[in-house]
Amino acid sequence: MGGPPAHGSMVASGWTDQESESGASMAMWIALLRAVNVGGRPFPMARLREILTDAGYADVATHIQTGNVRFGSPARSATRLAAMLEELFLADRGFPVATFVLTPGELSAIAADAARVAARHTPSVGHYVSVLDAPPTGADARRIENLSRDRERVVVAGRAVHLLYDLPYHEARTSNAAIERIVGRATNRNARVIAALAAKWGAG
Repeated sequence: MGGPPAHGSMVASGWTDQESESGASMAMWIALLRAVNVGGRPFPMARLREILTDAGYADVATHIQTGNVRFGSPARSATRLAAMLEELFLADRGFPVATFVLTPGELSAIAADAARVAARHTPSVGHYVSVLDAPPTGADARRIENLSRDRERVVVAGRAVHLLYDLPYHEARTSNAAIERIVGRATNRNARVIAALAAKWGAG
């Protein structure tokens, strides 16, 4: 994966002077971007790969057009990384891009939870996964699951919320927006996309 990036990109990629001098090891991360390439919020994946590479991140790769990216950084804080990425994306795009950073292990856990939830509550139409910044509190988890209604089941597992539909997505009332009204922000993916990301970038 090479040595540390040039000094000008150290802060953006999570390197510090101390880390660059001590030869800190590179860790792999996955970021899920909220609401890009929809509603007048263009973010070409080629441009996403370019700005992350230019900022000093390593082994950058994307998956489809919904803002799923893997990269290497010596940073050890997902919260810090998310803040740095959001600053970088705002400067490039001119609009805020909420960013949710996962370790490969967290991604694999969300995918495994999705499989278990679907096995218990098999949806006839669709299964979507809203990823949160952190696991909700017990009270918030209960509020989220209480959004369940006829033909719409909501299940909290870790830092993800599973939306299982027995009706078309556009008819459902338990949306990502409803979850955000409780926890502040979330980003939504089809469960098939989560499974594909875990197969490519998950732990092990």
